[in-house]
Amino acid sequence: APPARPCESAGARDNETPGRNEGSLRPEVLKKTLREKGDIQMRGKEKVDRSGYLFSSRDLTALLIPLVIEQLLSVLVGMADSIMVANVGEAAVSGVSLVDNIMVLLINVFSALATGGAVGAGQYLGRKDKEKARQAATQLIWFITICAVVITVLIYLCKSWILHGVFGKIEEDVMRHADIYLMIVAASVPFIALYNGGAAIFRTMGNSEVSMRVSVIMNIINVTGNACLIYGLHRGTEGVAVPTLISRMVAAILIISLLLRPGQTISMERNLHYRPDWQMIRNILKVGIPNGLENSMFQLGKIIVLSLVSTFGTYAIAANAVSNTIASFQVLPGMAIALGVTTVIARWVGAGDYEQVKYYTKKLMIITYLSMIVTNTIILFVLPWILKAYHLSKLTASTTTQIVGFYAICSVLIWPLAFTTPAVFRAAGDARMCMVISVVSMWIFRIIFSYILGQYFGMGVFGVWVAMIIDWVARSVCFLLRFKSGKWKHEAIVS
Repeated sequence: APPARPCESAGARDNETPGRNEGSLRPEVLKKTLREKGDIQMRGKEKVDRSGYLFSSRDLTALLIPLVIEQLLSVLVGMADSIMVANVGEAAVSGVSLVDNIMVLLINVFSALATGGAVGAGQYLGRKDKEKARQAATQLIWFITICAVVITVLIYLCKSWILHGVFGKIEEDVMRHADIYLMIVAASVPFIALYNGGAAIFRTMGNSEVSMRVSVIMNIINVTGNACLIYGLHRGTEGVAVPTLISRMVAAILIISLLLRPGQTISMERNLHYRPDWQMIRNILKVGIPNGLENSMFQLGKIIVLSLVSTFGTYAIAANAVSNTIASFQVLPGMAIALGVTTVIARWVGAGDYEQVKYYTKKLMIITYLSMIVTNTIILFVLPWILKAYHLSKLTASTTTQIVGFYAICSVLIWPLAFTTPAVFRAAGDARMCMVISVVSMWIFRIIFSYILGQYFGMGVFGVWVAMIIDWVARSVCFLLRFKSGKWKHEAIVS
């Protein structure tokens, strides 16, 4: 409704009669009247009716907080697992960590495929086509399960090559633990794929609380099982592997059961006769393959950089390991919010409403910045106590402090631009360009500059972290240019 006409002064009433126009007013009264009208118009331009927007501040809070909790649980449980595995022995720690590198790679692949399905379903919801969104969810779950089963079979068939070819020459005791762990945990691959697919669909509906609750149950089973088998029954590597398998089985069964419930925004089709919809599968792969390749290249880059860090000495390896653990907490809220970006942005891309895409991108970016400021401030405050818990040498502790402080500043300033912005592009279907920018930047700046700064300039392990930040800056510049160009707006995967 137009704003109410402001009250007029006595002088204005004396000089304005019905039928007179503004030209008949005295100059000072005319100036005041025009100024008042201008103020009203400016206020009208600034005030935008957002009552029809899909995600209110309360909705965003309900979406993002469970995602943060889920990410926090994942990191904490991972730390608890590593502590409990250490009780089995160093050989067990080494064997489990070797196999976990492969498992992380596979989980990234399934997460990438799940993101592709979630983007497609979200864009269909934006078009208010719930039936197509339902079909997209069904196609995702079936396709990701079939892929996971095939990969599991290949792991068992190629077990000897994985243990001896990929891992190379390792000690016999380490090989034995890796063999046991791989044989058990490989069976969990289809279940972790199902969980990732189901969780992505629930996030697409804006219901991240479901995946959080299932994650809580999964992690409780995992930690409790590890504690009972390792400390109670004094089992070895199988005491770590069996709870992992059982927890993933339970999580998959729970989340698929919930996804089959009728009456929700997206529910899976109750039909065991699967007919592949190749157009929808291509839509999933259009986002999933570039995202999966990007994640895989990132893991490969980490391994290459770690090989460089190992040449700097024991203190550098320890400082890098502790810094990586702390860094996982420093960017945790940003990682969680990036998952929420896919849910929010995919809806409006599907609807073709890029004004709301711009609005929510800005809003989520601000939330990311604020959360990163709070998180890193807390971590820097408690850092002395964290370092004491690790019982580090003076050199290692000072190096870790230097790395964590530098990383905190750069996380607050640069991380959202480098990692939240590409989440917007993936939600819009522009995953290929994200992959190109990320991979090229990583190889040129992160890897090459790690050797230049760390080795040739003598900066050691700190130079490796500086190279990573240079990579972030390069990504940020490229992503901002891509965002301003608007080319990503024409990459929607549904039509």
